[in-house]
Amino acid sequence: MNINLKEVFQPKLFGLFKKGQYNSKTFTSDLIAGIIVGIIALPLAIAFGIASGVTPQQGLITAIVAGFLISFFGGSNFLIGGPTGAFIVIVAGIVGQYGMQGLIIATIMAGVFLVLMGVFKMGVIFKFIPYPIVVGFTSGIALTIFSTQMKDFFGLPLDLAVPAGFIPQWICYFQNIGSINWVELLMSIVCLVICFSWGKVTKKVPGSLIALIIGTLASVLLSRFAGVELATIGSKFPELANGLPMPKPVAPEFDYETIKGLVSPAFTIAILCAIESLLAAMVADGATGKRHHANTELIGQGIANIITPLFGGIPATGALARTMASINNGGKSPVTGIIHAVVLLLIYLFLMPYAVYIPLSCLAAILVQVAYNMSEWRTFKYLLRGDKSDVAVLLITFFLTVIVDLTVAIEVGVVLAIVLFVRRVMQTSNISVLEGHHLAATEDDEVASMENTDMLDIPEGVEVYEIDGPFFFGLASRFEELEQMKKPGTKVRIIRMRKVPFIDSTGINNLRNLCERTHKRGVTVILSGVTEKVHASLVKFGVDLEIGPDCIFPHIVPALEKAKELAQK
Repeated sequence: MNINLKEVFQPKLFGLFKKGQYNSKTFTSDLIAGIIVGIIALPLAIAFGIASGVTPQQGLITAIVAGFLISFFGGSNFLIGGPTGAFIVIVAGIVGQYGMQGLIIATIMAGVFLVLMGVFKMGVIFKFIPYPIVVGFTSGIALTIFSTQMKDFFGLPLDLAVPAGFIPQWICYFQNIGSINWVELLMSIVCLVICFSWGKVTKKVPGSLIALIIGTLASVLLSRFAGVELATIGSKFPELANGLPMPKPVAPEFDYETIKGLVSPAFTIAILCAIESLLAAMVADGATGKRHHANTELIGQGIANIITPLFGGIPATGALARTMASINNGGKSPVTGIIHAVVLLLIYLFLMPYAVYIPLSCLAAILVQVAYNMSEWRTFKYLLRGDKSDVAVLLITFFLTVIVDLTVAIEVGVVLAIVLFVRRVMQTSNISVLEGHHLAATEDDEVASMENTDMLDIPEGVEVYEIDGPFFFGLASRFEELEQMKKPGTKVRIIRMRKVPFIDSTGINNLRNLCERTHKRGVTVILSGVTEKVHASLVKFGVDLEIGPDCIFPHIVPALEKAKELAQK
């Protein structure tokens, strides 16, 4: 396989300046949008960092470093990168089992996987992932995020150890229901109402930011004038009060056993990143009329996930909500994403000491809104009306994500995607038995439909099967069924292959087995309408010699003449 790097890696930012399309007007639009998106990303980056089992600092670093790199190297004009809710579950699991060192290694490995996906042009593959699987993942992740936030939402004690699983979590919550802090619960509810209702006031400023400001002010006022202390970022991460230094890149220590154990989680991160980023890019394309470059986007995402963890960051991908916020506020190019990263960097350097006053209940409310927006419950409900196979796939991926493990759900989902793809290809391939005057003296269907077309008789003792679609392993069982229906006295079987675009190695083997079984019964096989591509495959595997070169025809007329000759012997 020849790989042309220039073909698969075409960052939109590079092409923008090369073509001379960028001007001061476009920059002004990007600047305004970048500032707004940077402010929007602030509470989300902090919340995602804490929810993932790391620090708010690491959430911000991810938004800064990955946000910059994804815009710089990505294949979309509009995609805004950073930490997202989809990674919360998997990141928390890796941190719990392997620690931060393990997370760094897993993220770098995921980045390598993403780069390889882009280099080998696998971007288009993700467009074929069945929709029920995607909805099952996202809905399952949303419910899991919702579940993990209930401790802070209800104001349960900070030192309460909440288990990892969905069911154990809710058992723990019910066991500690008497420890609910009603003030913090009220704070959570107020912030949640603000998050959902602020859009009716204005859509220019996100409700999550307003909730963050109001919640923080309320927390400070309650502490100073009422003596009511709420759990805040400062109570969980007191070191933030002194400000944060600029992170320096640190190379992780790799060892074989750790890498071996992290292959599956890293693959899960890569798949999630690819799905979420490319879906977000497609939505952005639909909103703007532009087109992204999928393989470039995968490479850009890979680069970001290789470099970001070296600075202490967590996995990152394209964020749909921030991307749409950028578009709605006038973002025109990847420069928007770069400015958004610069804004977050300035906040990180100069405003982080004030983050200690943000109540955890407020962040929990913000993440509950994120979970709701991710849930796609209306789509979920709609898909339940579909056929049984789609419903089964939807529910399997959903429950595996929630009850078992996201890694398992991804692995099973990939297998299900393959099975569904094969099933749908099988449905497009068909074998029909032609009888009587069903054969037109032409291989052109349009000509065959005309009234004046000469029709051909099928001679006595001859059967004609027509294959419509790819000849692959899925047709084997169908041939066996048809063989059992063979008419008595059949001496020749014509397999018409004019509508077969290709035949794979399994199809070749099935064809060989079919011919062997047929010959044992004293029936000769003739191939008709064999295209050059299919014929080349037959020659490559030597099947043409087994069938007989004089029994392979490009047209039905000589095939019938040969069949008639053999049937009369």
